[in-house]
Amino acid sequence: MSLLNGKTVVVSGVGAGLGHQVAAAVVRGGGNAVLGARTEGNLVKSAGEIDPDGAHSAYRATDITDEGQCEALAALARERFGGIDGVVHVAAWDSYFGGLEDADFTTWQSVLDVNLLGSLRMTRACLPALKEGGGSVVFIGTQSAVAAPSQVRQAAYAASKGALTSAMYSLARELGPHRIRVNTVLPGWMWGPPVQAFVQFTAQTEGVPEADVLKRLTERMALPELATDGDVADAAVFLASDLARAITGQSLLVNAGELMR
Repeated sequence: MSLLNGKTVVVSGVGAGLGHQVAAAVVRGGGNAVLGARTEGNLVKSAGEIDPDGAHSAYRATDITDEGQCEALAALARERFGGIDGVVHVAAWDSYFGGLEDADFTTWQSVLDVNLLGSLRMTRACLPALKEGGGSVVFIGTQSAVAAPSQVRQAAYAASKGALTSAMYSLARELGPHRIRVNTVLPGWMWGPPVQAFVQFTAQTEGVPEADVLKRLTERMALPELATDGDVADAAVFLASDLARAITGQSLLVNAGELMR
């Protein structure tokens, strides 16, 4: 079944992991993917893999902390495909670790500028096109915003994504009259490049097999394996599709049942 049927979806933060999987799921679902990321090389590689002939994709280097660049990406979607039907926000700063006692609040402000305000800038840039026919905004949040993991400390990341989820409720009310839906996907431990790197690093640091580290994670799940970045991408595309036409203001955990709410 073609979930998107020619719809155009802007995807921010396209790299080797989740952003690439979301863009691939958009094209696989019959849609047009408009890719944004700071590194143009990542965009060229991703677009070439998901859409070799370029018929259903376009890309532009985009830093979501820059309002003008957000507007340029939205303009590209309109110029190339005639409009925007959805936005999936993958772009995030997730590599800053620590808690309160060791916090560098200048860095916290930068994390918030990317994860919260950057997503809102990109959403606002797409609003004129979304208002023309309605559509969907999908934020990628994190399970860490509602249940702190014991394995790592990412207080700034969790706080920024929690703020984004809170903003979702207001946006769902504000934009609902324009038939624009706003939802959030909350991934838990997600098998993809970042978690693969975590497992490899932990195994090397502790001198144990990678399988042992992975087992510690999976034994926390109701299902016997981690969700993948492809699973999270499929959930995002579902929320961007008309199958979710009556769903707004909701947070969907994709976490193999580690946390149930």
